[in-house]
Amino acid sequence: MTVHTHDRLGLYLSIPFCRSKCTYCNFASGVYPASEHARYVDRLIEDLRASRKWFARMGLALPSRVDTVYLGGGTPSLLEPELVKRLFSAMRAEFAFEPDAEITIECAPGQIADATLAAFQAVGANRVSLGVQSFIDREAQVSGRLHSRAIVEQDLGRLRAAGIANLNVDLIAGLAGQNATSWEESLSVLIDSGVPHASVYMLEVDEDSRLGREMLAGGARYYAELVPTDDAIAQMYTRAIERLTDVSLAQYEISNFCRSGFESRHNLRYWQRRPYLGLGLDASSMAFASPCADDEGGRHALRWTTTSELGDFLAGPEPAETAWLSPARQHEEAWFLGLRLNRGVDVAAVEREFGAEQVARALAVVAGLVDDRLVESDGTMVRLTPRGQMLSNNVFQEFLGLDAGEPQASPARTHQTLFSR
Repeated sequence: MTVHTHDRLGLYLSIPFCRSKCTYCNFASGVYPASEHARYVDRLIEDLRASRKWFARMGLALPSRVDTVYLGGGTPSLLEPELVKRLFSAMRAEFAFEPDAEITIECAPGQIADATLAAFQAVGANRVSLGVQSFIDREAQVSGRLHSRAIVEQDLGRLRAAGIANLNVDLIAGLAGQNATSWEESLSVLIDSGVPHASVYMLEVDEDSRLGREMLAGGARYYAELVPTDDAIAQMYTRAIERLTDVSLAQYEISNFCRSGFESRHNLRYWQRRPYLGLGLDASSMAFASPCADDEGGRHALRWTTTSELGDFLAGPEPAETAWLSPARQHEEAWFLGLRLNRGVDVAAVEREFGAEQVARALAVVAGLVDDRLVESDGTMVRLTPRGQMLSNNVFQEFLGLDAGEPQASPARTHQTLFSR
């Protein structure tokens, strides 16, 4: 059976520091003393240097060449320039970067000092993702953001002047106080900005954010009563697809849009199940076992996630959770991760990797989803319908436990695996 050859690695470094915690944020980030920044970078470098031995001990194949790097958070731009340079020096000491490696850094508008921007240039950063969320100043303010539209536009100009033209802007549909009119305005400003990539997310309501907890409790703090209805949020999302598509920002993944050639190469590796090493708070990783002569049933893979508690991370090097993925589990992931992409899942490719018997079980699920108008299939590719995108979590759930011998479980939902930009 054919298995993937994964000879390139993606690096994700979680930088959890923020100047303020947004009301909707459910990531492992927060407002920590600046004195913790250097300690945290020291721990990241310690894990970088230990990664090769740890992979060998676990029987994992660690590619030596890196083609994507992503600093997420949190707000990586809050690190002092020298800390940014130390991190990249340590990465380059352990891995060989491809000449055209995509190097992304997440930034909060208004929080990119001149010296920090110069450090980005010095380390070779060539892509920046700005957490804008709304171009309406009042909506940004009540959500805990510290910027204005004018600041965003100024930062876009500064980044372009520094030679970083591969830019992403995030928007969230469903912020408190948002309505159809204000959403149209945010979309218009985004389009007029000329950025080649945009990420559009629908507000998540769960117990991991202050706003989510308040909404679930029926309270009014954090302007919870001003959050649009689910139907209104769905309409905003649909409208974003229409407007962005009209200006050649094509949707290539449930939440991501770009001009031709500007897909996020780092994010694509998650959905295409290529290996990545995540370091830092609540960072996830996935790597394949080293090939063995008796691997007739396909290689196993390991997924692991570090702790989400800063104190625990600073104290110890071991990952908080590990899970071996059998070929059967990887087959499930090939479907529900692949379906995130607009191109969908290539049935023949999945069959080559996992065999006709496994894929037959998945195709039985697909048939039911076609009947429910959640996916469409032309016999070669299977992809979500627009309705399926709105109900994607329900669709993905259908592919869990395809093999009766496998307990149902899904990959850890982390900032980087589903929500990095």
